[in-house]
Amino acid sequence: MAEMLKKAKTTEQEGSTAFAWFHATSVNGGAMAIAAVIASYFSVHMTDDLGLAAGKASIIMLIASLWDAINDPIMGVIADRTKSKWGRYRPYFVAAPILLLIFGTLVWVNPGLSSGGTFAYVLLMYIGYGMTVTMYTMPQMAVLPAVVRDTQRRNKIIGMGAGVCAAAFTIGNTFTPQITNFFKNMGFSNPYIPYMIILGLLAVVSFWGLFATSKEKYLTPIKKENPLKPIGIVLKHKETWPNIIAWIMASMGYGMMFSTSVYYTMYYLYSPQRISIYMGVISVAALVSMVVLMPLFLKWFKTGQKAILVSQALSIACYVILFFTGKWAQPDSGKSWGFAYLCVVTFLSVCFAAMQNALVNVLVNDCIDFVQLKDGISANGVISSIKGFAQKCGNTAVSSGILAMLGLTGYVAGAVGQQNSGTMFMLNFLKFGAPCITGIILILCVVFNPFKKYYPAIEEMKAKMGDDYNPENYEGLVESAADEFSILEEDVVELLD
Repeated sequence: MAEMLKKAKTTEQEGSTAFAWFHATSVNGGAMAIAAVIASYFSVHMTDDLGLAAGKASIIMLIASLWDAINDPIMGVIADRTKSKWGRYRPYFVAAPILLLIFGTLVWVNPGLSSGGTFAYVLLMYIGYGMTVTMYTMPQMAVLPAVVRDTQRRNKIIGMGAGVCAAAFTIGNTFTPQITNFFKNMGFSNPYIPYMIILGLLAVVSFWGLFATSKEKYLTPIKKENPLKPIGIVLKHKETWPNIIAWIMASMGYGMMFSTSVYYTMYYLYSPQRISIYMGVISVAALVSMVVLMPLFLKWFKTGQKAILVSQALSIACYVILFFTGKWAQPDSGKSWGFAYLCVVTFLSVCFAAMQNALVNVLVNDCIDFVQLKDGISANGVISSIKGFAQKCGNTAVSSGILAMLGLTGYVAGAVGQQNSGTMFMLNFLKFGAPCITGIILILCVVFNPFKKYYPAIEEMKAKMGDDYNPENYEGLVESAADEFSILEEDVVELLD
């Protein structure tokens, strides 16, 4: 009984309310709003404000994306092997937000150079921004299991982050024109500069708060070995691969939900005037999914895995219905209520689907716990970086795959109401059919989750990590035990001789 009370007290103290709030608002607060603004408006800024040709702008995005994918595992390795008086992951919460403030602002500056000079300037600033995002994303994801061992507490904090993320993304994606117009009316010639400074300062507050409230308690000592070895250790376990596939599928399903909507509304419904309405429905539904439904699903179904299965099954059901009935929203369908019907069912589908991209973060913690159990190492940063890499693979597959598939069917840009039957089918399939396929694969990955049989051992391992757990003390105990074993071995050899 005393042991149970001690464990309950320890769990209660893990991850204070302040820690939970700062963890939720760090990556997902001001930093996410900056990311949303850049994702939605930076391409237009490069071509319309800086005068870069569309081809050059696409080269900048391609180079930066490729490097961004490469440096994810590099950052994961560096974070896992960091030694400082502040801890393993916490130091990055001090420096990274300052760099975010700098690069997040400088990417919007017009350097007033030649075309080649502007190209080089934007490329360097955008790469700097991408590396900064990697610099804080991997440690932020890795620090949660290092601070909190209780699974339910972890899931609650992940749910808080998802809600903040949805709100920040909605602000950056939807209300940026109004915000920039406000700064224009105040006399700023480049309204993005004060906008980014304010968002950057909010990010600094959140990350510095995360630094102040986090205490890394549940980490194993850093071993003297090849820095890249932890990547091989993680990937050698066949148990981790279903989760990697799940991360890719979740990213693809989430990406298609947004990336196909403009094409679908314009060409399948041949209603470009309704794009803003349909996108608004999707944005609001995503906000409801993250802020309202995801915490409820975690509460009702107890585990992140069950929440993923239920939400994914419900979203697939909606997608199947829309695949066969979405054409009712076409102007010549004879159904005046068709578009309203489409919006209602789409709203429901997104309510169930949007949370999945956040719920799969619980699988990151599963991987971290599993590797710590099997190999005795804390590969938090490496596993977080593998998740980030998988997510970017999914994003790349969506962004390039949509255009590739449309190109194969004879899609004609700008030909509203004049696309051939093959293109019309592909538009419908990409919008509702493809997410069903990625969803089924995701369900299979979770249903046949090989970590299930290790949960009792993992919980036992975490229970042994008390509040007095200290990596440095642990390392000293290991070395002491090794010395004692060596002495014992020498005595046995001498006795046998």
